[in-house]
Amino acid sequence: MSAKIKQIEVEDKIIAITSFNNNDYICLTDMVRGEEGNDHIRNWMRNRNTVEFLGIWEQLYNPNFKGVEFDTLRKEAGLNSFNLTPKKWVENTAAIGIVSKSGRQGGTYAHKDIAFEFGAWISPMFKLLLIKEFQRLKEIETNQYNLEWDIKRVLSKINYHIHTDAVKNHIIPISNQTNTNEWLIYAEEADLMNVALFGCTAKQWREANPQYAFENKNIRDFASINELAVLSNLESINSEFIKSNIEKRIRFNNLHRIARQQLAILTDKDFIKSMKKESESTYLDEKKKLE
Repeated sequence: MSAKIKQIEVEDKIIAITSFNNNDYICLTDMVRGEEGNDHIRNWMRNRNTVEFLGIWEQLYNPNFKGVEFDTLRKEAGLNSFNLTPKKWVENTAAIGIVSKSGRQGGTYAHKDIAFEFGAWISPMFKLLLIKEFQRLKEIETNQYNLEWDIKRVLSKINYHIHTDAVKNHIIPISNQTNTNEWLIYAEEADLMNVALFGCTAKQWREANPQYAFENKNIRDFASINELAVLSNLESINSEFIKSNIEKRIRFNNLHRIARQQLAILTDKDFIKSMKKESESTYLDEKKKLE
């Protein structure tokens, strides 16, 4: 489980939220802290409706869920002798919706779907407040994400002008293109970085994405934050290569190498920034897409 912990407050309780397999997990222990926490969780899990809910959730999202073992627990649920703890549930069924975390921020954590269900068991009001605070946290994160996205986009535009200035002053004067065809040189240099970073030219992307091309969108509109940061760096680096009269083939090889190195570093440092933006509120998880 990720060590990065976020927090929300519901009815004077500070509730931790962490990430597991890139999903939000809310601390059930915090939700009932000071109120016989573990007993509350065990009592909730003894309920037949709870066991059925947990089983259905696992069947939907967990391909390794042990259905036979679940059926045994479901048949026993509701009996006076029936007892179920988070540890027993996970060990018997290979469940992933509930996990235990040790250490300073330890406790029983559950996927948000399950945590909301536990919140309803505490009280309808608690569930509504929990959902409200969770959504507020997500809105804050989205706003911060969009702000950083915009900053990176502006930065790439600034370095774009540095790059085109180098093309204008160092490539065009020695080219054989007429004034009306100078745009071809700018396009070729832009595609040099497109191929180095994205693996395709602007034209190839438009042909593969005709609907987006019809909407006047381009490959850079769908770049991740990390890709925009690297693109900005490549524009600055290539402008210096151009000023130094380095051959185009050598420039491309170096730009491609630098792009791979920088993307690997940035993606490793912050996963969310490797995601691609599809709209103002929707992002594509490229890692999961490639799995």
